[in-house]
This record gives sequence, structure tokens and C-alpha cells, in this order.
Amino acid sequence: MNDLSKLPPTPTVPMPAWADEVIALYQSGAASQFILYGNIDDRFVLPLGEDAKLGSLTDFLEHVLMPRFDVVLSYDIGNGIRIEKGGSLFEQWPAYKERQELPKSPRPAIETLTHYFRYAANLSKLGKRAIQIGVWIRAADLVAPATPGGYSNDINALAMLMRDWGADEHLTDFPLVTCLIAENLNDLHSLLANSHHASAVKIPLPTRDDLEPFFRLTANRFPTALGEFKDNVEELAASLAGATMNAVENLLQLKEYRKEPIKARDLVTLKKELVEKDCNDLVEFIQSERTLDNVHAQSGLKTRLREDMAMWRKGDTRAMPMGYLLCGPVGTGKTYLVECLAGEAGVPVVKIKNFRDKWIGSTEGNLETIFRLLQGLGRCFVFIDEADQALGKRDAGGSDGGLSGRVYSMFAKEMSNPANRGRIIWILASSRPDLIEVDLKRPGRVDVKIPIFPTVSSQESFHLITSLCKRMDIEFEENDFDLLRTHIPDLLTPGAAEAIAIKVYRQTVTRDLSPRDALQDILVDYQHPVAKEIMDFQIGLAVKETTDMEFVPDRFRESG
Repeated sequence: MNDLSKLPPTPTVPMPAWADEVIALYQSGAASQFILYGNIDDRFVLPLGEDAKLGSLTDFLEHVLMPRFDVVLSYDIGNGIRIEKGGSLFEQWPAYKERQELPKSPRPAIETLTHYFRYAANLSKLGKRAIQIGVWIRAADLVAPATPGGYSNDINALAMLMRDWGADEHLTDFPLVTCLIAENLNDLHSLLANSHHASAVKIPLPTRDDLEPFFRLTANRFPTALGEFKDNVEELAASLAGATMNAVENLLQLKEYRKEPIKARDLVTLKKELVEKDCNDLVEFIQSERTLDNVHAQSGLKTRLREDMAMWRKGDTRAMPMGYLLCGPVGTGKTYLVECLAGEAGVPVVKIKNFRDKWIGSTEGNLETIFRLLQGLGRCFVFIDEADQALGKRDAGGSDGGLSGRVYSMFAKEMSNPANRGRIIWILASSRPDLIEVDLKRPGRVDVKIPIFPTVSSQESFHLITSLCKRMDIEFEENDFDLLRTHIPDLLTPGAAEAIAIKVYRQTVTRDLSPRDALQDILVDYQHPVAKEIMDFQIGLAVKETTDMEFVPDRFRESG
């Protein structure tokens, strides 16, 4: 078996890890068929020594991994079979001499490629020169798609033929490399995606080490846009890691056209815009200048979280939790706590939005896209609100064709990945934690369960209301609490308190009342927005879930 050609990279342009993996698998004889998935449509730095340049994934395959192959072929359903290299050698195939044309439709195209591979393998067995052949199938998921509802015989036949390229000993005994390219592994026919004879290699989003040579290669094209970072591309690369090179290049082109240099103060916003655009609105970046100082009460909780953040900043991840579960009644400020925690830690918070899709297989593909982004970002929080609905069920019956179970399995696998400890911290929020699958809440996925409660006394409620009013420049007198004590409710959530504070502001402006009189007027006929039995039930759930009773006020310790 001939080797994949590995040209020596320059010190500034190393071979990416995924390419090294492909080379090692092929040269060791472990695999000759590869499923390349992930960030496949991006730009890549081609490590060609002094001639390093930017190119597509197929450019990388042809010029970096297969430069010494005799014949290089490609196929996609738009262009059909194309001879990328070695046309004169390919044209010696008798079957091609008879037809003088190559098919476009999937079934005849895959059969034609299979016949050619067998022809070359037969020549090799007869002692003729072994022709080293490289092939890539672009958008392989359109040729042999995953269809959870059932497969047609034609699609099954295509998948079996393609699987045989890496499984049939008649084909694997001579130098043939086949690459199936698909953005998401879940979009590919199960016969291929689950084949033991194919190696699935994920192409990640660019890291800092990938972006540094990219910026050096493009520095002359974008002198104005990159002016401030001309001698410090490392900072720029670290700040924009996780964004695709396509998106970064488009940004540079626009900045250069407008003669606008990229400023260090704009990097957080730029990365947010680039990543959200790349992910097609599947995620949202939450930016926050708040810290845990802005969290009302719950001192034990704040102490624990600050201890965790201190370890994280020091790089001591051995005792860092894999995830947190925030549970408590509706309106208690679970999202607000996440924002404060993000500001305290100084890392981005990625909020997973609605990833579910009506099209078969699209939901799983959306999740793959999200997980790929998370791996490229480095340290971050991943926030999943309404986790009881978002995370799926181990066994949801047949009502959704098994989708809920597949979603559950994907989250379970990703959340327990030990490589994520200290890099990705999952934060689940729910007022119904009892509806989240037990396995998703176990240690190793969620290590700390944090209950969040409403106020436990009228004085605490008053302090919460007046703190929110102060943000709107509404000040209360020192003795106002004593005068209002009998009207102030307890079990007040931040959401309900904010609604009261807004009404106070409105009353002081429209009716010229003092803050105390406005608040008294509002509270005389006040009704809790959440029924008491529901509030008590959700408090009880939060108490049952907590990992540490020090998080629970004395008043609620019997609620579980």
C-alpha cells in the first residue's frame, strides 16, 4: 500500500490534527475509507511549505493529502463524476473508452466508480502496476441520505456499494482511498455512518492555532483591517477562535473596503455576530456585565459559585463541575443568575435556542452543528432553558418517530464527555426538574444542583423591590418598611418584584405619588402571579433536587 503524501509543514503552518489522524489511519492500514464531517465548507490553510495558501477542503485533499496519487476522482450530484487528476491513465479503462462520458445520476455514477475500482484492483492482482486512486464524494448525505422513516432499496444499494469501497478485501488490498464528505454524520445513511470499516473524522471549527497562520497569510490583503494586530495576530486569533475562516475572511473584506481597522474593544461583539451567523440562529451569545454581586440574597450559593470560578480562572479543573442544574419556581431569576455567573467568570454564555426541525434528520444535524461550535469556542457556559422540554426523553414512545430518544442520546453523550471538564460547563434551568431524565442529572453530567427560591420574608421582599426601584432612580425612606410591613408579601420572585417596581415608577410619574404611597397603593390588592399551590409544589421540587442543603433557607427545609 502506498502512503498518503505528507509534505513537511512550515513551522507556522502545522498539519491540522484531523489530517494527521487521516494519515495515521491510512498508513497504519487501519482504514482506507473516511467520513469527513463537521466544518467541511470552510477555508483551510494548505501547509505546502513556502507555498502555503488558502483553499477548500477538496483542495486540501488533492494538494496536501493526495499530491502523489495517480488518479484522483470526485463526485457530487450536481457535477457528476469528475477526473481531478490522472485523466490519461483513467482513459485507458476499456469501459470508459466505450462510453466516452461519465454519468451524473447517483446510482449509475456509484456503480461506475465501483467498476473502475474493481478494474484497477484486478490489474494489481495480475501483477500490473498498482494505480493509486483517491476519491471524494461531496455531499455524500445527498447521495446516500439518512431516512429514519425507512430506506428505499435504491438508497440501500447505493449505501452498500459505497460501504464496500472500504470493506471489500478485493478493494482494500490495493491503494484506494475514498472520502465521503457530509456536514453532519447523522445525515448520512446508517450503513455508512455506522460502518466499522470507515473512520469518521470530525473537522473542527478553527482554533487559535488555525487562525494564526490564516491571519499571517492574509495580512497583505487586509493591511487596514488588520493594522492594529499586525504584530499581534495571536490575540486576534484567540479572540475569534470558533468562528469559521469564511466568516472571518468576509469580515476582513468588509472592513478593508470600508477602511475600518478592527479594534480590540470590538472583538467580543464581532465574535458574537460571526458565530451566531455561522450557526443559523441556533444559538445566542449572552453578554453580561453583571456579577454575582447583583444576585439578591442566597449568600451560600454565591460563595460556592465564586469558589468554582476562582478554580476555573486558575486552571484547576479537577474539582470543577461538568454542569449545574438551576431549579426553582417560575420567575425566580434562573436566567438572571446565569448572566451574573457569566460576568463573574468572564467567559461567553452560549444559549441553545430552538434546534428542533420538522424535517427528518434536521434536528440531529442542528445539534451536531451546535456541539461543533462548542468544541471550537474553548471555555464557555452552555445554557439550556426549559431543559425539561429541550433535552428529550430516553423513551418517549413512538409519537415522534424516536426523535426525542435520539436527542436525549446526543445530549447524554456530549454532556458526559470528560474532555469537556473545565472547558464547557453545562447549565440547565427548569421549574420542573422532575421531568428531566435522571441520567442527565447524574454526577458526571450535572454535578451541582442549585435551588433558587423566592423571598422568605416581607423584609427580604421589600429589599428586593426597593433595589429594583433604585435602578429607575426611585428612592425609599429608611422607615418606609415599618409603615408598609403589613402589605408586603413574601414568596416574591424577582420577576414579580420587577413588575411591582415598574408599577411604582409609573405611579410616581403619572400620579405624582411618593414611592411609599405608590407601593402601598399597588400592594393593597396585590395577588401573586403564580398560584400558591403551584409555588409550593415547585419549591418542594427544588428542595428535593439540591445537592447541598446549605443552599436551602430554613423556611423551606421541610418542603422536600
